[in-house]
Amino acid sequence: MIEIRDLYKYYGERRALGPLTFAVESGQVIGLLGLNGTGKTTTLRILACDLLPTSGSVIVGGIDVVADPDTVRAKIGYLPDSPPLYPEMTVREYLRFAGQIRGLRRAQLSPRVDEVIQLTELGSVRDDTIATLSHGFRQRIGIAQAIVHKPDLVVLDEPISGLDPVQIVEMRELVRSLKGNHTVIVSSHILSEISETCDRILVIGDGQIIAAGTEAELGARWLSGMRVELVVRHPLNADLPQFWESIRHLDGIVDVTPHEPRESGNDLLNFEVHMRRDVRESIVAFLVQQNFGVLQLSRSHRDLEDVFLQLSDAGNTRTANITDSNAQTEESP
Repeated sequence: MIEIRDLYKYYGERRALGPLTFAVESGQVIGLLGLNGTGKTTTLRILACDLLPTSGSVIVGGIDVVADPDTVRAKIGYLPDSPPLYPEMTVREYLRFAGQIRGLRRAQLSPRVDEVIQLTELGSVRDDTIATLSHGFRQRIGIAQAIVHKPDLVVLDEPISGLDPVQIVEMRELVRSLKGNHTVIVSSHILSEISETCDRILVIGDGQIIAAGTEAELGARWLSGMRVELVVRHPLNADLPQFWESIRHLDGIVDVTPHEPRESGNDLLNFEVHMRRDVRESIVAFLVQQNFGVLQLSRSHRDLEDVFLQLSDAGNTRTANITDSNAQTEESP
């Protein structure tokens, strides 16, 4: 679906992006993860034909972005970090306008607008003026305008920015619902959202892809083990000091960190287990043997955070090495 090779973008003499090379298959949800200022938005703007690269090739659906940007734009839906809305319009008026400028014929327009309103759950506000709506609804309208013409590629720049926790969950489900019918690229610096939403992660640092893969693949490469979070119900007569001592000495366990229970109940324990290798089955077997009820076992988001921090350090080190090397070359007689 997308092929990027040796992409560079300069603003004057400042390199904002590059060398950047990656490929994305059709139907996936891809997360572009990076700190602020690492080149995420520049990459997305080039993919959306909103910005031309300085050099390199960008192919979307077999078409070169530089050679034929108008054809590529017809295949792309783009939500920038600030949704391009007209606040004086109603939701339905705006989406009809967005469909018209993207080439939808009159016979297609009304059915497609109604379909998109239903998909993005905007039915309750379809006749409301956009200026009167919350930020969460405006983000939904932004996605609706990006998909109204049934694009092959949907590009979303920080779609959860400024949303409250309930709206974040709703936006996550909406982005996931686009999978299959569209290829989706989502940028964010929020680790948990990339982990929850995307099939594959591209980590960008200093304008370059410094790692790529699923969360599990990145963890296996960059971490010395894995972490899981558990919520368990203990027997009323349990010897808890002995329990903590025993679980810490299970084979493969590095550390066990108790936390305050996330659910109410005096008989609940919430803790994180750091493992050298995947010994989840052994942990569950031990808990069952001790008559503990396992209510939840899930991968810890700290895994991805640790990977991201290590990758960021690696990217900074790489940049420093390149800078030092260039400086030595310039100083050489």
